[in-house]
Amino acid sequence: MKKILYVSSILLSAYAFPQFSVNVQIPSYLSDSDIYLYGFNGSKEILYSKAKISNNKAVFKVDKKYVGMMRAFFQKTNSSVNMVSENKNIDFKVELDSKNKFSNVTFNDQTNQLFSNDVEQQKKKELILPALIQIKDYYKPSENFYISLESEISLLSKDDQAMYEAHPFLDFYNKNQKFSVQEKATELKPQDYIDFYSKSGEYLETSLILKPSLINYLNVSKSNVEGGVDKLLEAVNLETPRGQTILSELIDIFNTYNMDKLKQKYLSEGNNLKCTINDRLASTLKSNNNTEIGAKMPNNTFVNAIHTKAKSLYDIKSSKKIVVFWSSTCSHCEAELPKLLEKYDKLKAQNIEIVGLSLDSNLDEFKSKANIYPWVSDSEGKGWYSSYGDTYNISATPTYFVLDADNKIISKPNHVADVLDYLKVN
Repeated sequence: MKKILYVSSILLSAYAFPQFSVNVQIPSYLSDSDIYLYGFNGSKEILYSKAKISNNKAVFKVDKKYVGMMRAFFQKTNSSVNMVSENKNIDFKVELDSKNKFSNVTFNDQTNQLFSNDVEQQKKKELILPALIQIKDYYKPSENFYISLESEISLLSKDDQAMYEAHPFLDFYNKNQKFSVQEKATELKPQDYIDFYSKSGEYLETSLILKPSLINYLNVSKSNVEGGVDKLLEAVNLETPRGQTILSELIDIFNTYNMDKLKQKYLSEGNNLKCTINDRLASTLKSNNNTEIGAKMPNNTFVNAIHTKAKSLYDIKSSKKIVVFWSSTCSHCEAELPKLLEKYDKLKAQNIEIVGLSLDSNLDEFKSKANIYPWVSDSEGKGWYSSYGDTYNISATPTYFVLDADNKIISKPNHVADVLDYLKVN
């Protein structure tokens, strides 16, 4: 019995302590900021930890194994830092300029030093190397500048795979970047992509390569996109987690680019699956089904509302509601929302209310802009990390919904002119 208890205590200890931590030295300006750490499942960000801040140090504790790309989001500055996790401790320092914008990020752990250096080298390869090769032709081999150019060209042309031997995720990331780089997409054939998706190991979903590579795959399959998607989904098998994650990504891409026919086809395939559905696909299906014409729009509880005493979207009673997702930094919103303002009195006369849900990260900027408009406005102050994206399938601003008195979606106009035309307001 004592031996069993001893083993149990070891197991409890394993669960009680984190797998690894992320430690960030921050300037005092960020000491009162909410800072979040996200991992990835395809392009979907998964919240792993919220930082505990003390003495200008933010510490994230991660209690489960994770290998892949991660992102720290600093809400006060609406800024992010990408990093690589090998399920080991990560340590970096953030510096701000005089305007409190990120000026420098310095990593102290070996993995992210290697990753940062590699990113910098890749930029130089793409932007500087071709120019250096051209410039070299204007100098004689005996000249010192020619010799310096040769040295730099040799350094930038070097591809030392040996340095990745102890870093399998970085090795995967480095070798497969070609699938996500648009300029290299035309060098690959559709079958190259299919082989990549069907044969890649566990790192694909956490690499941030999946979504951009799928966009490139659709581009190289443009002569028959639907046929290309069908062939891809057959190869990856929709009854597997990999196949379902790829289906989810494709539905999101079709939604973003208004490819409605393809979106509806593959949304139906997802809804008709009889096997166990993974969380990634389940989330995509739910957010799309929640916002189809005829569906009752999910309620939203207000947290920073202005121009109303209502506590939620459902509390606002009107014959119709226009729900618009916007932000104070969105140029299209700047162009379109004043046109709603011009017709606001006519809308109110028909008992039509407007509710603006903002994807701002700075609440002061939100309130400054929202106070220009007389309608109900609210924001969670979390930017694109707001719950609106997942709940209402929002991928761009402005996005409009028209609801009836029972909060059922009766129209999803693309632009403000479509909103006014649908409601016959001129």
